[in-house]
Amino acid sequence: METTKCLIIGSGPAGYTAAIYASRANLSPVLYEGEQPGGQLTITTEIENFPGYPDGVDGYEMMEQLRRQAARFGADMRQGKVTSIDLSHRPFVATIDDGASTIAAEAVIVATGASARYLGLEDETKFRGRGVSACATCDGFFYRGKVVAVVGGGDTACEEASYLSNLASKVYMIVRKDYLRASKVMQKRVFDTPNIEVLFNTNTVGLFGSQGVEGAHLVRYKGTPQEEMFDIAIDGFFLAIGHKPNTEFLDGQLELDGSGYIVTKGVGQATSVEGVFAAGDVADPHYRQAITAAGMGCKAALDVERFLLASSDGH
Repeated sequence: METTKCLIIGSGPAGYTAAIYASRANLSPVLYEGEQPGGQLTITTEIENFPGYPDGVDGYEMMEQLRRQAARFGADMRQGKVTSIDLSHRPFVATIDDGASTIAAEAVIVATGASARYLGLEDETKFRGRGVSACATCDGFFYRGKVVAVVGGGDTACEEASYLSNLASKVYMIVRKDYLRASKVMQKRVFDTPNIEVLFNTNTVGLFGSQGVEGAHLVRYKGTPQEEMFDIAIDGFFLAIGHKPNTEFLDGQLELDGSGYIVTKGVGQATSVEGVFAAGDVADPHYRQAITAAGMGCKAALDVERFLLASSDGH
């Protein structure tokens, strides 16, 4: 069976940064890029808040640059998805593409990210990157002075709507229930903001536009005698109904928090299994930014280097 000192599962800013640091530490890491090489940022049109790019950078281009940097130092980047892994003993054994191959690793970095939850509308895919977003702090800047909608009624949705209210001229909150699930503090902030309008008992059934999003088809009181169809004109449509960490392949072998994110220990990226580390959105329910994911990737690789050194010393 093929073996490696360091297996990195997933790409994106966390995985590629981990590969850069692990390669420079002579760990000869093997990285499997997963279903979406480069991660979520590859479908982001422009990134303006990553340090070192004063004029902004295309998300796909930035991930390509990180990938090339890791390859320059000798990281072995491979297409393929880790579909299962045995973490019961070291070396850990990962299965690739449902049994196409296996690899044993002395240490593992999980950087599989988290997928935004979508409503499941065809139009969401059609307009992704052209008016549909799942990250207000990433994309809100592009909607200064424009009209946007936020879907959701929890704390995240209220936070996104409040953030966007400082940029957009008007923010609709589309809430399918007749109340907000958010904390009282967040509810008060939303209701006290004059340019946020909450549409209760409302579902989105479609989006429309030519080059990008120009409006949303909505239904109020769906499935009742009071059902009413109407449209709103918007420039941006933000999903704030949560993220789903990509941890299914772990089969419950690592400690997760109540929302399914990998729990890390102390100041580093160590998980509940010795020799397994986690980085990026899969272990970050709070920030979900490219820069924090890259920082966690750096920490995870340094943690692996120290762990392997201690292991070889018999500690």
